Amino acid sequence: MKFKYKILPDKGSSWRTFAVFAIACIMGMGFFLMREAEVVSYLSDNPQACVNCHVMTPVYNSWMHSSHREWVSCNGCHVPQDNIFNSYYFKAKDGLYHSAVFTARMEPDVITMRPASEEVVQNNCIRCHIQQVTEVKYDGWIENHKENRTDRACWSCHQEVPHGRIHGLSTVKYNIAPLPTDQDEMVIPEWLAKEMEAQ
Repeated sequence: MKFKYKILPDKGSSWRTFAVFAIACIMGMGFFLMREAEVVSYLSDNPQACVNCHVMTPVYNSWMHSSHREWVSCNGCHVPQDNIFNSYYFKAKDGLYHSAVFTARMEPDVITMRPASEEVVQNNCIRCHIQQVTEVKYDGWIENHKENRTDRACWSCHQEVPHGRIHGLSTVKYNIAPLPTDQDEMVIPEWLAKEMEAQ
Protein backbone atom coordinates (compact mmCIF):
# COMPACT_ATOMS: atom_id res chain seq x y z
CA MET A 1 0.00 0.00 0.00
CA LYS A 2 2.88 2.38 0.69
CA PHE A 3 3.99 2.01 -2.94
CA LYS A 4 0.55 3.20 -4.13
CA TYR A 5 0.86 6.39 -2.09
CA LYS A 6 4.26 7.11 -3.58
CA ILE A 7 2.76 7.03 -7.10
CA LEU A 8 -0.55 8.75 -6.43
CA PRO A 9 -0.91 12.15 -4.75
CA ASP A 10 -2.99 12.41 -1.56
CA LYS A 11 -6.76 11.93 -1.85
CA GLY A 12 -7.53 15.59 -1.26
CA SER A 13 -5.04 16.78 -3.87
CA SER A 14 -6.22 18.18 -7.21
CA TRP A 15 -3.48 16.18 -8.95
CA ARG A 16 -4.93 12.81 -7.93
CA THR A 17 -7.56 12.71 -10.70
CA PHE A 18 -4.98 13.72 -13.28
CA ALA A 19 -2.52 11.07 -12.01
CA VAL A 20 -5.16 8.29 -12.18
CA PHE A 21 -6.19 9.42 -15.67
CA ALA A 22 -2.55 9.58 -16.85
CA ILE A 23 -1.79 6.09 -15.48
CA ALA A 24 -4.93 4.70 -17.15
CA CYS A 25 -3.95 6.33 -20.47
CA ILE A 26 -0.42 4.92 -20.33
CA MET A 27 -1.70 1.43 -19.50
CA GLY A 28 -4.36 1.63 -22.21
CA MET A 29 -1.81 2.79 -24.77
CA GLY A 30 0.50 -0.05 -23.73
CA PHE A 31 -2.23 -2.67 -24.18
CA PHE A 32 -3.23 -1.12 -27.52
CA LEU A 33 0.37 -1.23 -28.79
CA MET A 34 0.73 -4.83 -27.59
CA ARG A 35 -2.38 -5.78 -29.52
CA GLU A 36 -1.32 -3.92 -32.67
CA ALA A 37 2.16 -5.45 -32.53
CA GLU A 38 0.60 -8.91 -32.07
CA VAL A 39 2.89 -9.57 -29.10
CA VAL A 40 1.13 -12.80 -28.13
CA SER A 41 1.90 -14.33 -31.55
CA TYR A 42 5.63 -14.25 -30.75
CA LEU A 43 5.11 -16.73 -27.92
CA SER A 44 4.15 -19.38 -30.45
CA ASP A 45 6.33 -21.47 -32.73
CA ASN A 46 4.43 -20.35 -35.82
CA PRO A 47 6.84 -18.98 -38.47
CA GLN A 48 4.17 -16.59 -39.72
CA ALA A 49 4.69 -14.54 -36.56
CA CYS A 50 8.07 -13.50 -37.97
CA VAL A 51 6.32 -11.81 -40.91
CA ASN A 52 4.52 -9.37 -38.61
CA CYS A 53 7.40 -7.10 -39.60
CA HIS A 54 7.25 -6.67 -43.37
CA VAL A 55 11.05 -6.54 -43.64
CA MET A 56 11.12 -10.27 -42.87
CA THR A 57 8.95 -11.11 -45.89
CA PRO A 58 11.83 -11.99 -48.28
CA VAL A 59 13.49 -14.09 -45.57
CA TYR A 60 10.20 -15.89 -44.86
CA ASN A 61 9.54 -16.46 -48.56
CA SER A 62 13.00 -17.90 -49.15
CA TRP A 63 12.58 -20.24 -46.16
CA MET A 64 9.18 -21.33 -47.53
CA HIS A 65 10.92 -22.53 -50.72
CA SER A 66 13.71 -24.37 -48.90
CA SER A 67 14.04 -27.98 -47.83
CA HIS A 68 14.21 -26.83 -44.19
CA ARG A 69 10.55 -25.80 -44.28
CA GLU A 70 9.47 -29.41 -43.88
CA TRP A 71 11.64 -29.98 -40.79
CA VAL A 72 12.18 -26.79 -38.81
CA SER A 73 10.54 -23.42 -38.15
CA CYS A 74 12.26 -20.09 -37.51
CA ASN A 75 12.59 -20.86 -33.80
CA GLY A 76 14.26 -24.19 -34.50
CA CYS A 77 17.26 -22.40 -35.98
CA HIS A 78 17.26 -18.93 -34.44
CA VAL A 79 16.38 -19.68 -30.79
CA PRO A 80 18.44 -21.74 -28.31
CA GLN A 81 16.97 -25.20 -27.75
CA ASP A 82 18.77 -26.17 -24.52
CA ASN A 83 15.90 -25.19 -22.17
CA ILE A 84 12.60 -23.32 -22.28
CA PHE A 85 13.76 -20.43 -20.06
CA ASN A 86 16.79 -19.71 -22.21
CA SER A 87 14.63 -19.97 -25.34
CA TYR A 88 12.11 -17.37 -24.18
CA TYR A 89 14.82 -15.12 -22.71
CA PHE A 90 16.68 -15.10 -26.03
CA LYS A 91 13.45 -14.59 -27.95
CA ALA A 92 12.50 -11.63 -25.76
CA LYS A 93 15.96 -10.07 -25.93
CA ASP A 94 16.23 -10.48 -29.70
CA GLY A 95 12.61 -9.44 -30.21
CA LEU A 96 13.03 -6.19 -28.27
CA TYR A 97 16.12 -5.37 -30.32
CA HIS A 98 14.29 -6.11 -33.59
CA SER A 99 11.21 -4.13 -32.61
CA ALA A 100 13.34 -1.12 -31.63
CA VAL A 101 15.22 -1.23 -34.95
CA PHE A 102 12.07 -1.70 -37.05
CA THR A 103 10.04 0.90 -35.14
CA ALA A 104 12.81 3.48 -35.59
CA ARG A 105 12.99 2.50 -39.30
CA MET A 106 16.72 1.77 -38.98
CA GLU A 107 16.64 -1.71 -40.54
CA PRO A 108 19.44 -2.39 -43.02
CA ASP A 109 18.73 -3.39 -46.60
CA VAL A 110 20.39 -6.75 -45.97
CA ILE A 111 19.67 -8.29 -42.57
CA THR A 112 22.62 -10.09 -40.99
CA MET A 113 22.99 -11.95 -37.72
CA ARG A 114 24.66 -10.48 -34.66
CA PRO A 115 27.37 -12.58 -32.93
CA ALA A 116 24.97 -13.98 -30.29
CA SER A 117 22.57 -15.09 -33.03
CA GLU A 118 25.39 -16.61 -35.06
CA GLU A 119 26.37 -18.74 -32.07
CA VAL A 120 22.77 -19.93 -31.60
CA VAL A 121 22.32 -20.79 -35.28
CA GLN A 122 25.66 -22.63 -35.38
CA ASN A 123 24.75 -24.68 -32.30
CA ASN A 124 21.37 -25.55 -33.81
CA CYS A 125 22.94 -26.59 -37.13
CA ILE A 126 25.26 -28.97 -35.29
CA ARG A 127 22.41 -30.18 -33.03
CA CYS A 128 20.31 -31.26 -36.01
CA HIS A 129 23.14 -32.43 -38.27
CA ILE A 130 25.40 -34.00 -35.64
CA GLN A 131 25.52 -37.31 -37.49
CA GLN A 132 26.74 -35.71 -40.72
CA VAL A 133 29.18 -33.41 -38.92
CA THR A 134 30.85 -35.98 -36.69
CA GLU A 135 31.09 -39.08 -38.86
CA VAL A 136 33.25 -41.48 -36.87
CA LYS A 137 34.50 -43.33 -39.94
CA TYR A 138 36.49 -40.26 -41.03
CA ASP A 139 38.10 -39.52 -37.64
CA GLY A 140 40.77 -42.20 -38.03
CA TRP A 141 42.21 -41.00 -41.34
CA ILE A 142 41.28 -37.31 -41.74
CA GLU A 143 43.24 -35.16 -39.32
CA ASN A 144 41.13 -32.85 -37.12
CA HIS A 145 37.97 -33.97 -38.91
CA LYS A 146 35.50 -33.20 -36.10
CA GLU A 147 37.14 -29.88 -35.11
CA ASN A 148 37.36 -28.78 -38.74
CA ARG A 149 33.63 -29.33 -39.23
CA THR A 150 32.34 -27.96 -35.91
CA ASP A 151 34.62 -24.95 -35.33
CA ARG A 152 33.81 -23.03 -38.51
CA ALA A 153 30.43 -21.57 -39.34
CA CYS A 154 28.22 -23.91 -41.34
CA TRP A 155 27.18 -21.07 -43.65
CA SER A 156 30.80 -20.48 -44.69
CA CYS A 157 30.13 -23.35 -47.14
CA HIS A 158 26.33 -23.62 -47.14
CA GLN A 159 25.64 -19.97 -47.93
CA GLU A 160 22.23 -20.46 -49.49
CA VAL A 161 20.74 -22.75 -46.81
CA PRO A 162 17.92 -22.21 -46.01
CA HIS A 163 17.34 -18.65 -47.20
CA GLY A 164 18.70 -18.82 -50.72
CA ARG A 165 20.24 -15.87 -52.50
CA ILE A 166 17.44 -13.44 -51.71
CA HIS A 167 18.35 -11.55 -48.56
CA GLY A 168 17.70 -7.85 -49.14
CA LEU A 169 14.56 -5.74 -49.06
CA SER A 170 15.19 -4.50 -52.58
CA THR A 171 15.53 -8.01 -54.04
CA VAL A 172 11.84 -8.89 -53.87
CA LYS A 173 9.43 -6.80 -55.86
CA TYR A 174 6.45 -5.53 -53.82
CA ASN A 175 7.61 -7.32 -50.68
CA ILE A 176 5.87 -4.90 -48.32
CA ALA A 177 2.34 -6.01 -49.17
CA PRO A 178 0.58 -8.30 -49.41
CA LEU A 179 2.20 -10.34 -46.69
CA PRO A 180 2.34 -14.07 -47.37
CA THR A 181 0.24 -14.63 -44.27
CA ASP A 182 -2.69 -12.60 -45.59
CA GLN A 183 -5.74 -14.69 -46.41
CA ASP A 184 -6.45 -12.87 -49.66
CA GLU A 185 -9.54 -13.66 -51.62
CA MET A 186 -9.19 -13.90 -55.36
CA VAL A 187 -9.89 -10.57 -56.98
CA ILE A 188 -12.13 -11.39 -59.93
CA PRO A 189 -14.25 -8.75 -61.65
CA GLU A 190 -17.99 -9.30 -61.26
CA TRP A 191 -18.57 -9.74 -64.99
CA LEU A 192 -15.96 -12.50 -65.15
CA ALA A 193 -17.34 -14.23 -62.04
CA LYS A 194 -20.83 -14.29 -63.66
CA GLU A 195 -19.40 -15.72 -66.87
CA MET A 196 -17.58 -18.43 -64.94
CA GLU A 197 -20.72 -19.33 -62.97
CA ALA A 198 -22.77 -19.49 -66.18
CA GLN A 199 -20.48 -22.14 -67.60
